[in-house]
Amino acid sequence: MELAQSPSYDTMNIALDAEHVGLDADAHPLFSRMPSSVSFNKLRKRLLRQVRQALDDFGMLKGAKRWLVGVSGGKDSYSLLALLMDLQWRGLLPVELIACNLDQGQPNFPKHILPDYLSSIGVKHRIDYRDTYSIVKEKVPTGATYCSLCSRLRRGNLYRIAREEGCDALVLGHHREDILETFFMNLFHGGRLASMPAKLLNDEGDLMVLRPLAYAAEDDLAKFAAAMAFPIIPCDLCGSQDGLERNAMKAMLADIERRMPGRKDTMLRALGHVNASHLLDPKLFDFQSLGPEPKE
Repeated sequence: MELAQSPSYDTMNIALDAEHVGLDADAHPLFSRMPSSVSFNKLRKRLLRQVRQALDDFGMLKGAKRWLVGVSGGKDSYSLLALLMDLQWRGLLPVELIACNLDQGQPNFPKHILPDYLSSIGVKHRIDYRDTYSIVKEKVPTGATYCSLCSRLRRGNLYRIAREEGCDALVLGHHREDILETFFMNLFHGGRLASMPAKLLNDEGDLMVLRPLAYAAEDDLAKFAAAMAFPIIPCDLCGSQDGLERNAMKAMLADIERRMPGRKDTMLRALGHVNASHLLDPKLFDFQSLGPEPKE
């Protein structure tokens, strides 16, 4: 499937108009009609700083040439693409970007929204159709949740597309809350300390999976998406089910943050400061050899 070639920025009907922008002049044209408020400018710069920090901390640019950016139509992936395009525009991201949406055949999916929007902002993109929805409906028993199988099928197809497009990485819009929720799901239900890494080599060893929004808060992304007026596609097209384990983790974290503001940031920092000698895994620390120095 060929990439859609978007119009050049010179021919786009988007102008950097100082009256509307209120941002620094080298911001990407897609910011030209956004709020000129101080609060939005601070929000945008905070998110850009967090993305740059993640790129640096996890060496995401090492050997990077071409990235496939997954765009689902939700707030997180739209925000990810906009922030990456802004960094690229500023010369801070020397990587070619290809936006990709996998149309999975959900009923009532508005097929025109993403290609229209991606063309309007001047980004190369690919829309790929695979009816994984029918597979999920066939395989998952009535009353069970679709998310796990749906996610695996989607990821497999995105790997395929990344290979077909000659990309070295698949870039996804998972944020701080996604990482914390995954940690607690593994802790409570899997009996292990593990989360969603910011940088991962796939099982086949030929593609990186990157999450540049690892330090970004979901609330910030929601505010950013609302201010940017992204054409959000609702996430309930296949009938989202309540009561999922992730929803319980989200509610628990929200309650902790309400009662003790700042705990989410503290927990995220903890994931980056692991002391293996103070845990219980003999595979990570040689407890057998641990002992006092022999007395003379």
